[in-house]
Amino acid sequence: MFHIEEELAKLPDQPGVYIMHDANDTIIYVGKARSLTKRVHQYFQPSHDEGIRKKQMVANIDHFEYIVTDSELEALVLECNLIKEHRPKYNTMLRDDKTYPYIKVTLGEPFPRVLFSRQMKKDRSKYFGPFTSAGAVKDTIDLVHKIYHLRTCNKKFPEAIGKDRPCLNYHMKQCPGVCQGYISEAEYRKNVEGAIDFLNGNYQPVAKMLEGKMQDAAEAMEFEKAASYRDLLQSVMACIQKQKITNSDGEDKDIIAIATSEEDAVVQVFFIRNGKMIGRDHFFLNVRVDDDAPGLLEAFMQQFYSGTPFIPREVIVQEELEEAETIEAWLSEKRGSRVYIHTPKKGAKEQLVELALKNAQMVLDQDKERIKKEEGRTIGAMKEIAELIGLPRIERMEAYDISNTNGFESVGSMVVFERGKPLRSDYRKFKLRTVTGPDDYGSMREVLTRRFKHGLSDRENAVETNSFTKFPDVIMMDGGRGQVNIALEVLADLQLHIPVCGMVKDDHHRTRGLYYNNVEIPIDKGSEGFKLITRLQDEAHRFAIEYHRSLRGKAQTKSFLDDIPGIGPARRKALMRHYASADDMKAATVEDLAAVESMNTEAAQAVYDYFHKDFDNQ
Repeated sequence: MFHIEEELAKLPDQPGVYIMHDANDTIIYVGKARSLTKRVHQYFQPSHDEGIRKKQMVANIDHFEYIVTDSELEALVLECNLIKEHRPKYNTMLRDDKTYPYIKVTLGEPFPRVLFSRQMKKDRSKYFGPFTSAGAVKDTIDLVHKIYHLRTCNKKFPEAIGKDRPCLNYHMKQCPGVCQGYISEAEYRKNVEGAIDFLNGNYQPVAKMLEGKMQDAAEAMEFEKAASYRDLLQSVMACIQKQKITNSDGEDKDIIAIATSEEDAVVQVFFIRNGKMIGRDHFFLNVRVDDDAPGLLEAFMQQFYSGTPFIPREVIVQEELEEAETIEAWLSEKRGSRVYIHTPKKGAKEQLVELALKNAQMVLDQDKERIKKEEGRTIGAMKEIAELIGLPRIERMEAYDISNTNGFESVGSMVVFERGKPLRSDYRKFKLRTVTGPDDYGSMREVLTRRFKHGLSDRENAVETNSFTKFPDVIMMDGGRGQVNIALEVLADLQLHIPVCGMVKDDHHRTRGLYYNNVEIPIDKGSEGFKLITRLQDEAHRFAIEYHRSLRGKAQTKSFLDDIPGIGPARRKALMRHYASADDMKAATVEDLAAVESMNTEAAQAVYDYFHKDFDNQ
């Protein structure tokens, strides 16, 4: 039994993170503190006003735990990680997670490539960005390839030189023929250096060069070539115009401002890299009655910068932050060099903050209706379903489906919706092990048993939270009484108490109602709850069919060479290139086989034995 007064007396006067749980052991709030004893005590003092949101949270606290850290900075990092992992109900949360694209130049390769990337890794590559428009990044990469004639293939050089015929890019004069050895590494590197110079913003030499070539081609009456140079020149000029100079110091900065209303908030971020604004983005926040702008900005920065690989040297914010020093130290540690947080009062930086604020307010005003509509489709739809079947709330739903072709390669799918949206990271596939033939009930029994046994095992072994350890508030079965009873039997065997609901279909295979507690409940087909159930049902079906098709495809493309020990993908390809047919391979001696690229005597013997022990005995 947890006695709050006794546990409060045990709290240490040290920095750390405190975690509040409700009666269902769900984490409802995560916070950090310079002194755990002082901060946590405040929640339970009648005289201390934490605001409406915190009062509601305190009323739901059943027990709490805490983690002591060596410093306030460590507490901040841990708080960020826990909020991102558990998404507690009473913490201010970002409504969406975004990743930004980069342009990656693979300098660690002898013949580097220019690639699109969503991650910035610690490798020998050079990264440009992040950018806010994936389309603009792809257009820029295409332009770089056209101007500097860099390879786009993923072959490993110099090993692959001369192994295959040149590709279409070579014949179109878009690649200098690296695969044929037509260009030296040193000469190719000059093209790469030109591309890097271009990506750094030095457009003028390229524009001047293209303009000269266009004029030369026109004078020589080579009008197609002139038109090609003209198009490239126009693309370069478009790139130049997209780069808006904001200041002359060439620094990396993020400008952050927030617009709030009673229920909503929008954060606008301007991204300035090398003194140029490369783009902007906005984020929606959940807001409670007593949230203020500085607190919302702090919560946003902690979540945003814990998930982005790039940290600028300076972050300019609209409001003075109470935890500015701690957040500065945290960002500096992530960046590996000093980061500054400033709140300007006048000058060019203050004007940028004002511009970001105007944009945030505009998005907030324009998107209020859209936000409410989206919440109606998601959170509102979940509330509708909960009310329909008499549950206090539904946060997480899981749905299952079976797919097979006359019992061949039977598979099961598990899809998850949280707060009305697909949580694809928690989707799972099951290849049936114990059921043969088209037995949907037996297949569903196996899938559900494996899913919840796995979850119980992970919970017992204190495995890190994953899609199996998190159990749903309700299980939605694709069908009526039969499927529901199978699920209830599995849960009873495992001593689990989770509501199970059947999605009943009519004669036209359309959802007509929900089967719950032995009663079919009709649904208004125009309601958001009905639409959400349809999306869930369709997604479970799509995911199962997709997995089934992939297994059928693999089975159909399987080669007999896959069954020979020691023959992997590289040797399989080498043998298939060397021999025109299986009969030619069978006629070869061990010495002939060993002479094939990538083969050795042991592998050659395995291939020879396969043909002469298996084929001859058929």
